[in-house]
Amino acid sequence: MQLKQLDLPGGGLLTVYLRDCVETMPLAMERPLVLVVPGGGYSHLSAREGDPVALQFAAAGYHTAVLRYAICDEAKNCLPLRQLAEAIGLVRQHAAAWHVQPDKIAVCGFSAGGHLALSGAVLAVPGLPRPNAVILGYPVITAGQYAHRGSFVQLAGEDPAAQQAFSLEDKITPRTPPVFVWHTMEDETVPVENTLLLVSALHRAG
Repeated sequence: MQLKQLDLPGGGLLTVYLRDCVETMPLAMERPLVLVVPGGGYSHLSAREGDPVALQFAAAGYHTAVLRYAICDEAKNCLPLRQLAEAIGLVRQHAAAWHVQPDKIAVCGFSAGGHLALSGAVLAVPGLPRPNAVILGYPVITAGQYAHRGSFVQLAGEDPAAQQAFSLEDKITPRTPPVFVWHTMEDETVPVENTLLLVSALHRAG
């Protein structure tokens, strides 16, 4: 396995784990990649939702990567979203050299990292590369009644109208890439209604 680290604008970091390509496994010369985005309420990055998850995907046969993105005051002005887009763009740029299938890049995010992962797929930001699929664990979705409020304060400050721009349940369209999402009813940090709102929006969009 090869390990690569690439700096991103604003102090972000992309750590890439590339499975070895060997002629004795000809069907695995080119592999999909899963980009893992840890949570932490945009106030910290959860270590348990980073490398441990990426290494499980690597063990299952994927190339994988972990994104360290801007948090706290640095999370304003959509910097985390731009860092995610930069990471996806770098993977596609190096796809041939890294033996990555450029049309099979999934983003896997947890909690606020799930919010960032889905934002990268649905927010209308011209020119930003998008993932081909999204995997979400207990994601932050809504800035409404069931919000994980701290995440939206970090992104947009205390103004509810500014926070609403980062709510995602109303931004799902038929162009949204495939989404796999899981949550637990008992979650006391991110209300399960976040995922229920998302699933309903995905269903309506087909």
